[in-house]
Parts: sequence; C-alpha cells; structure tokens
Amino acid sequence: MLREIVEEVIHIAVDAGERILEVYGDEASFDVEFKADESPLTRADKAANDLIVGRLGKMDIGYPIISEESKEVPYPERKSYRRFWLVDPLDGTKEFIKRNGEFTVNIALIEDGHPILGVVHVPVSSETYYGAEGLGAFQRNDGSDTILKASHYSESDTGLRVVCSRSHINEDTQAYIDRFEQPLKVSKGSSLKFLLIASGKADVYPRMGPTMEWDTGAAQCVLEQSGGEVLQADTMEPLTYNKESLLNPFFIARAALRQ
Repeated sequence: MLREIVEEVIHIAVDAGERILEVYGDEASFDVEFKADESPLTRADKAANDLIVGRLGKMDIGYPIISEESKEVPYPERKSYRRFWLVDPLDGTKEFIKRNGEFTVNIALIEDGHPILGVVHVPVSSETYYGAEGLGAFQRNDGSDTILKASHYSESDTGLRVVCSRSHINEDTQAYIDRFEQPLKVSKGSSLKFLLIASGKADVYPRMGPTMEWDTGAAQCVLEQSGGEVLQADTMEPLTYNKESLLNPFFIARAALRQ
C-alpha cells in the first residue's frame, strides 16, 4: 500500500515545488510577511500549502492533515489521530529568502507517533528523497532512483562529519561538536541536513535548538529507512510525533553507530 501512496505523494511534492519556483523566480512578487513568532512567511509558503493540503485531501485514504501553514488542530481533537499527514510546504524559508536554493517541500505520513512514509523534494535541483517502511530510502533524480544508505561511525573516530545549520547554531550545539576529535563541519539549510546523513555524506547532526514536528517528520523517515536514526537528546529515545506540544525536544540525527 505504501508503494502506491508514496508515488502519489512524490507527484504532489514536485508540483508544490513548481509553485514555489514560480515565486522564487519572480523577484517583483517576493514579499515577506512575519508570523506571530517572527518567523518569515512568503507567498510561496502559502501557494505550496494550498496545493498540498488540497491534493492530500482528495486522496481516497482520507487521513487528517497537520500543516505548518494551516490552522493548528487542537490537541483534544488530534490526540486520537492514529494516522495523519504532517506537512511543511516550504522548509527553509530563511534559505528561500536568501536565495541559496537550500529549501525543501516535506510531506510525512505518521502512524502511532512515528513517521512511516516521508517525501522531501528539493525544488531548485529537482531532486526528491523518499522513504517508507518496507521500501527503504531513495533519491530520485531525472526519473532514476538511487538507494540511500547511511554510513557507520564511532564517536571516537577522528574527522567526523558533523552537520551544522546555516541559520541556527548555539553554545549547546558547539559543545556537542567539541566532543569529537577534529570534527569536520558541514553546513546545510532546512531538512537537507538529514539527507546528507541518509546519503552517507555526513555522520551526525545535533540540533540543540527549537524545531517543530513538521520540520523533521519526512526527513526523519528517509534517514531511518537509510539505516540512520533520530533520537531525543535527553533520553536517546526516537523522536515521536503528535505530542500535546508540536515543538520538538532537542535531538541528535545520526548514521548507524559502528559496533
């Protein structure tokens, strides 16, 4: 069942990416608003969200939707959701505004608090990353799929490739990085940080700062299906979804630890 669903979701994500690129290429309409938490919002966020929510809503399976740009569903209502869509129509709005291309479309299917399907589309490069339980993880480029496999590492290794955000880094993150011997910092925006690990191009991504569930769900699924994992920094348990607060705890995304 997930095989058929993932192909439909890929098409939706790609079409949303086209909507985003229409705005990205039109500087005359490149207006930026700010939400209540002072995070930026563009016309591209709204256009992509409308397309994704509309198309997911028309699918036969009829799962409810939680999206960054849609009105938040009250917890007493959504706590009964067993399966639901989790959407970030434009992850990396700051990167979009900077025009560096490092932004993505993210669509995840959550079941019992865990992502079982994830699609991450990169509009500027036309690459799509996807994963689903029982299928594995893949990168699609020009219609061709490549299997994604995370690397293996030990925390005692010299020169570990540590992913850092272009827009967010703080003392806690730096302290985590300083645990390693001669770490190599790799900068990337949006959910592309997870995909570096899923592609075997990085080893660990410590996020000691705020993120929301829609920021991570799709990319977590891709990384997990490639052999990696995303763990809460305090408990080292898997990152879970549909909590009363949609704010994620600090987490560590990483490749497989070498035994």
